[in-house]
Amino acid sequence: MPLKIAIAQINATVGDLTGNAARILDFAEQAKAQGADLLLTPELALCGYPPEDLLLREDFYVACERELDALAARVKGIAVIVGHPLLREGCRYNAATLLMNGVRIATYCKQRLPNYEVFDEERYFESGDTACVVNINGVRCGINICADVWEAGAADLARESGAEILLVLNASPYHIGKQQRRADVLRKRIASTGLPVVYANLVGGQDELVFDGGSFAMDSRGVLCCQLPKFDEALAMVDFDHGEPQPGIIVADQAVEAEVYRALVIGVRDYLGKNGFPGAIIGLSGGIDSALTLCIAVDALGADKVRAVMMPSPYTAEISLSDSREMIRLLGVRYDEIPIEPAMQTFASMLEKEFSGLPADTTEENLQARIRGMILMALSNKTGSLVLTTGNKSEMAVGYCTLYGDMAGGFAVIKDIAKTLVYRLSRWRNSVSCAIPERIITRAPSAELKPGQTDQDNLPPYDVLDAIIEAYMEDDLSPREIIARGYAEADVCRVVQLLKISEYKRRQAPVGIRVTQRGFGKDWRYPITNRYRDPY
Repeated sequence: MPLKIAIAQINATVGDLTGNAARILDFAEQAKAQGADLLLTPELALCGYPPEDLLLREDFYVACERELDALAARVKGIAVIVGHPLLREGCRYNAATLLMNGVRIATYCKQRLPNYEVFDEERYFESGDTACVVNINGVRCGINICADVWEAGAADLARESGAEILLVLNASPYHIGKQQRRADVLRKRIASTGLPVVYANLVGGQDELVFDGGSFAMDSRGVLCCQLPKFDEALAMVDFDHGEPQPGIIVADQAVEAEVYRALVIGVRDYLGKNGFPGAIIGLSGGIDSALTLCIAVDALGADKVRAVMMPSPYTAEISLSDSREMIRLLGVRYDEIPIEPAMQTFASMLEKEFSGLPADTTEENLQARIRGMILMALSNKTGSLVLTTGNKSEMAVGYCTLYGDMAGGFAVIKDIAKTLVYRLSRWRNSVSCAIPERIITRAPSAELKPGQTDQDNLPPYDVLDAIIEAYMEDDLSPREIIARGYAEADVCRVVQLLKISEYKRRQAPVGIRVTQRGFGKDWRYPITNRYRDPY
């Protein structure tokens, strides 16, 4: 029996029930106009994902039920599977309901609840235990939700209940290499069940998470038949003939740098847009981190919504000023220079008695960073625009950042981008169009808080630093295992110690976009007060 299934790759907003329902209905109307029998939406598309502790409020379920009823009444001439939270007999479920001609036909409750990485579903939901197979135009379609297909069980139960096709609703967040992992997992499920799969994934930014879309369909041999674009809303038709999806549009994956850059752009665009900020403010330094952050902000919001502020001190090199001015010329954003020397002198005078007889140290350096932070936050308060911080993952890991200084702001764009990846992304961005002056990329990085300062005065080379951080943080290797990889014991011991003692700073850092398998956010939960020491 021929069957046409539409995949709705939707950018939902958490809590915007009416807006999300309107989006689903719009996609349903478009799909119906193209002859689709069924529209498949992402996981919890009605309320957005993840709703977090909204899911602990009974009134939230009541509002979702009301919106689902209103949506069902408007769905005509096409079947629609909608993801939504469900409260039933005192138990909470992550559910999906088939709507058709004003009626709820069937509801499925997610069976596998992920409780790892950024997921906390065991906190919120009970597990379902029954399959749901629905008849669409004479074809039996089994419903699964996201983690149901990451391990055996739920998909097999659908097949045993008569499913001929597996429909999977997903809110699978992005990290580097995630699409290949999804494909590998789905091929395992296909091999065990013999069922072709249609996989609809959420798209868009939600706080630190970015959902990349990349929805797809595979036939019963695991051959990719359809793949939607990443980081864009999209609607695609999957035609089935004799139970198999026919070849359709396949949008090829991009290079890692292009993919990560787009994730950062959509993360910034949705964080500011969904929260109603009119624009962004960035403290420009003449260094590569603020340069990359500025590019991302401009590409996300448009030059007219971005303001760059250069705050030179007596230690700021002339090339930092000239490179910043050149970058402003290339990007066309508003630019202001506010020297901080008068404030430095004022603080020095105010603290002269307290600091008498004590040598200058990082205290004076941190004061410079905090003066800049106060200026940026004052501009933010006055204009309503959000300050985007410019610290990278390497700095956040080892505490090479100043509380209430360069950490001051509302959103940390490159918080999960290692310094070596910052360079790769900057070069990639310049391959699209010249935006970052070459000297910013090639000169030695420096905080410019004292004469002749460079980052490597205090840290190992960034390729070494980043490798140690990744091994300890993302691979969970012990210092002994990292040293066995060929890294100097002194470097490993220093980096791991800095990582541990900097936890109190990271707890106070703004939320930032996650692009790796483990970022400093939901999936990093180490204690601040911590006397455990790794064995060496």
